[in-house]
Amino acid sequence: MSGLLIIGAGGHGKVIADTAELTNYWSLIVFLDDQYPAILKNAKWNVIDVIKRQEKHMNDFSNIAFGIGDNKSRLELYATSTNGVNRFPTIIHPNATISSYADIGPGTVIFTNAVVNIGAKISDVCIINTGATVDHDCVLDKGVHVSPGAHLGGGVVVGECSWVGVGASVKHGVKIGKNVIVGAGAAVVSDVPDNATVVGVPAKPL
Repeated sequence: MSGLLIIGAGGHGKVIADTAELTNYWSLIVFLDDQYPAILKNAKWNVIDVIKRQEKHMNDFSNIAFGIGDNKSRLELYATSTNGVNRFPTIIHPNATISSYADIGPGTVIFTNAVVNIGAKISDVCIINTGATVDHDCVLDKGVHVSPGAHLGGGVVVGECSWVGVGASVKHGVKIGKNVIVGAGAAVVSDVPDNATVVGVPAKPL
């Protein structure tokens, strides 16, 4: 048993804490958040300091997680850390289904009822949210967020910092570029270039 320090005490951080507690791996879970000391709790867990003082607390905790939903901010915090990737666990809900032949990077979180199939490669600090599915041989770059109920067909490639919205679907073999936003409920049936926002059925640039 060991301690987990979660950076960011919003809703996403709270779900990470709940998921981490269910694994029974960490004996202590606490938060850093810039609203401290105005907030001292996130649900049952203590908020102990502001984010900018994280270095003060790093040595007191064996593991660190990023409770920040914004992809760019989360990836920047991860990239500027000096504590090594061994400090950033993959946190997986006990009710998620993960192939033993999938490759999942450090700092990634996978929530309840999510599915990650054989051959999938998920890079660092990604979010596979509640009920999302990542099918066989998908490749997700750093900082990708697959939102609740979103589904990626087989062999989908998603670039760094891209966001697949709630309930969206991506056809097998489609390539999504960097910094892309796929709107909620969209159906992506063709490749999407970097920095685009696509919405609708079929998904088209906004």
